[in-house]
Amino acid sequence: MGALNWSVRTVDRALDGETVYRELLAAEPVAFWLDGSLTDRAIRRVSVLGTTLGPSAEIVVRDVGDGDVFAELNGLLTERVGEPPAELDGLFNGGYVGYFGYELKAVTGGAVAHESPTPDALWIWANRFIVIDHDRELTYFVTVDEAGVGDDWLDRAVQSASDWWMGRVDVPAIARLDLEAHLEQDRATYLAGIDACRVALEAGETYEVCLTNRVRLPAVPDPFEFFRWQRATNPAPYAAFLRYGDLAIASSSPERFLTVDADGWAECRPIKGTAPRDADPDQDQLAAKALAEDEKTRAENLMIVDLIRNDLGRVSEPGTVHVPQLMQVESYRTVHQLVTTVRGRLRSGVSAVDAVRACFPPGSMTGAPKIRTMEILDSLEWSARGVYSGALGYLTLDGRADLSVVIRTAVLTPDGTVIGAGGAIVLDSEPVAEYDEMVLKATAAVGGNAAAEGWGR
Repeated sequence: MGALNWSVRTVDRALDGETVYRELLAAEPVAFWLDGSLTDRAIRRVSVLGTTLGPSAEIVVRDVGDGDVFAELNGLLTERVGEPPAELDGLFNGGYVGYFGYELKAVTGGAVAHESPTPDALWIWANRFIVIDHDRELTYFVTVDEAGVGDDWLDRAVQSASDWWMGRVDVPAIARLDLEAHLEQDRATYLAGIDACRVALEAGETYEVCLTNRVRLPAVPDPFEFFRWQRATNPAPYAAFLRYGDLAIASSSPERFLTVDADGWAECRPIKGTAPRDADPDQDQLAAKALAEDEKTRAENLMIVDLIRNDLGRVSEPGTVHVPQLMQVESYRTVHQLVTTVRGRLRSGVSAVDAVRACFPPGSMTGAPKIRTMEILDSLEWSARGVYSGALGYLTLDGRADLSVVIRTAVLTPDGTVIGAGGAIVLDSEPVAEYDEMVLKATAAVGGNAAAEGWGR
């Protein structure tokens, strides 16, 4: 494999991500949009869109039985050498975009329990992509290939994606459905699962169990139109749309799984605790205060923090794992959330993919201790989680990574739409409240509350 060559065209404004996707990527069989325009907390808001084309086009599609995809990606990233251009420093500068599905837990210490109908791993070699820097008002069109191979694509891309597109967002039919009628495990079954979790908790087998359920809905005629609805009604820092043939993933995740920066610092930001915003400023402040002081929520958060400290500790330099932010309320457009930050400096020779593997699956989606709790979950849940509960984002050529926890996400195929939802069960959990929270989270993923209120009519 020869040295890589970067070609870059720069536009002196931040283009509209939806327009770029429609004009350049909608007709491609494989495409992605990591949408950073909707977050109001990040220091720098960046979106990345792209595909894989030309002689070097590649898509890594793997299931658990195909071997160790983490090791495979490590090898592929190591093989590809070159010097990314300076203007892309700190941004996505080439690499793989995709997801690790939850069933890959079988590669990281868990067991094979359920088989997912969707690939357990899907990673796109991004050799044609667009980086939109929303804060610095710049857009970069980039090819990574042999010299001159992608120049025609660059010229066409810059010309076609510069017009602004704006259209009506229609309510998808599935957003009007009664989601409880489409649960894989109905109310009685899910409540029985919570009771089983409590038995394991009382026996000391686990301290926290993230019990999940699936909502199985009809297929949508246009997955991208569904994503437009989702991002309009449930904006999120880690919004993402990924398409591979007939498979599409529409995510409105608020949670960071793991980032690794250029200096080898790894960071996880687990969320345990969510409360809706209130239009009245005084009530809104009280809601944030109540979230911060809720004993059950704080207990959930602390147990996951301890688990993540252990995960990061296995790949970090001794003494570097620390918690710079412990259970602080962060306020977004629609919700308050209780967020903790855990950081560690990776040891020499440990790659970003190694760090992902050490922390996978996300502890906030399993419970603690991780291995035993996953065994309990395997016995209580009826089907594979698939993409849900995994990690989605990018792995760069220069050793960085940025991945979200796959929650508030719809997996769309011609056979139907599947949404996962759940919650952390601890000894203080109130079963009915946990069931209601699970349904509420599923509803958020389809914008169901907005549909009920007549949004978009």
